[in-house]
Amino acid sequence: MKTLVFGSLNIDLIFPVDHIVLPGETIAGGDLVKSAGGKGANQAAALAKAGLEVYLAGKIGQDGRFLLSLLNSYGVDTSLVAEYEGATGQAIIQVDRGGQNAIVLYAGGNARIAAEEIDRTLALFGTGDILVLQNEINRLPEIMEKAVERGMKVCLNPSPYDEKIGSLPLDRVDVFFVNEIEAAALAGLPAAPPPEILEALVKRFPRAEIVLTAGKDGALYGHGETRARGEIIDLPVVDTTGAGDTFTGYFTAARARGLPPGESLRIACKASSIAVSRPGAMAAVPAAAEVF
Repeated sequence: MKTLVFGSLNIDLIFPVDHIVLPGETIAGGDLVKSAGGKGANQAAALAKAGLEVYLAGKIGQDGRFLLSLLNSYGVDTSLVAEYEGATGQAIIQVDRGGQNAIVLYAGGNARIAAEEIDRTLALFGTGDILVLQNEINRLPEIMEKAVERGMKVCLNPSPYDEKIGSLPLDRVDVFFVNEIEAAALAGLPAAPPPEILEALVKRFPRAEIVLTAGKDGALYGHGETRARGEIIDLPVVDTTGAGDTFTGYFTAARARGLPPGESLRIACKASSIAVSRPGAMAAVPAAAEVF
């Protein structure tokens, strides 16, 4: 079994700030940090650190080559990442004193995935392999449909959530990874508590596993008649960037190892709790020995 993450690679520009900047406000930031990011790259790193055989497909410019070297050091196969004559995706990230963040994205190569690149990549995968997707690249419907044709298991993290999500072939998804905001939008229940939203999603997508993260309240799981809850570990919060990506990677890895939903939630919550206690995104993802 192989795992393919078809997703974004970004150069993260991180500005430590006293508070998230307000409209019309100019504030001084701390020391600028340039690091590797993108939900696709982050999730690939988490999956590799959790012990899976992981391939990453996406698109970068020459300015993003350092991302590949870093991902390789974590065990991610980046041979399927294409390069073009433009810029790599960029993320401008503010991180306040409480560890909360605000992010501005520039798509760059993430929005320039070509049809032939999809065909060339998916030809290397087949029945039983896992595909992990987010909403930071173009041609998602095409990727999803062709992956299903090849017998792959489709995992979708619909983040960032926008109007494009509704046009995706969501009935093709095997596992949804959603936070409270994404889950509420997907279920059409903006004011409901997480357990109620979970039930609505289980009803709407009866063939899919629903994994709902709820911040300090842990995470919920629903599929058929099965329900499970995972609790976070109480650690000091330093930086929440990439916490959800860490969770996605470790939950997927735990399930791929054959662990039941409840135990997989426990492991994923532990991994993401450790990640938020450290600065950065990809670098903050813990190693398997710290989690399992």
